This record gives sequence, C-alpha cells and structure tokens, in this order.
Amino acid sequence: MNYATIKKHDVANGPGVRVSLFVSGCTHHCPECFNAEAWDFSYGQPFTEETVEEILAALDHEYIRGLSLLGGEPMEDANRPEVLKLLLRVKERFPEKDVWCYSGYSFDTDLLAWIREGREAVLPMLERIDVLVDGEFIVARKNLKIPFRGSDNQRILDVPASLKEERAVWAEAYRPVTP
Repeated sequence: MNYATIKKHDVANGPGVRVSLFVSGCTHHCPECFNAEAWDFSYGQPFTEETVEEILAALDHEYIRGLSLLGGEPMEDANRPEVLKLLLRVKERFPEKDVWCYSGYSFDTDLLAWIREGREAVLPMLERIDVLVDGEFIVARKNLKIPFRGSDNQRILDVPASLKEERAVWAEAYRPVTP
C-alpha cells in the first residue's frame, strides 16, 4: 500500500484534533474529488513499519482525539490488509482514541455484503472503526454547511451500532434533522 500524506494536526476530518492518514488508491473516481491525485494506487510513498511508528507517535498526545482514515479509499481490496494492521496497533496502544474512516462504499450495499461474502479484513476493520462516513462524493449534492462530509448523500455512521443492527445507524450527534 502507498499513502499520499499524513496530517498530524487535522481539524477538518472528524471532531477535535486528529491524525489523518490519506491512503493511495481509489476506484470510485468521483467527479470533482478533492483528492483525485490519490486515485492512483502507486501515488505517494510506501506504507512501511516506519510509517506506522510515525502515526503512533503522532497519536501519543493527550490533545489528539483520534485517527481519521481517508484516501484514496481505505476500503479498497489492496489497502485493507495494511489498514487493518494499523488499526490493530492503534486500538491496542490507544483504546481511548476514536477512529473515523471515510469511504465511498456504502455500509448497507457494499460493506455488509462483503462481510457476508467473507472478504478479507472487512469485518475486523469495521470492528475497530468507531465512525464511518460512507458514500461517494456527489458534486450535485455538494454541501459546505454540513459537518465532516462533502455531499449530503454521505452519512456519518455509528459503526458498533451499525454492525450490531446489521444496518446503517447514524451517529447520534450527526443525525440529520428532518422537518
């Protein structure tokens, strides 16, 4: 796996100050994607043990609330094994820190089906992710007034509750208000 960048003090991709890893590789190719250069799986630098140590060191501060995984696409087949290894290390060392993951894949349509198919690393990854922002970016639904999402079709999901209920469950703090 390659990665595009690591932001060690990110306040845009989840609540609080976070460490964000932008992995390389994405097959969604959403029009007007903010990070289109990261579609290429060979973009950026190789993800190594030194990269993991760099992320763990960046997380090792009280003011860092958690880790955000973005892309590219963390849930791509090619990225899941390395992302899972990172998640195992993060949750072992920092169980109190939350993990957010941004994915163009739908929890209901894609991820649950992949779990049922037994696709590699999907369930163990989700078991270590607290919040999933799911759904492709849709430029026609772009909305700069909503927190932590690019378009209003994307959802901010409570992953433990979603896994338990086997359906998408909004994270309560981000549930849209319906008139």
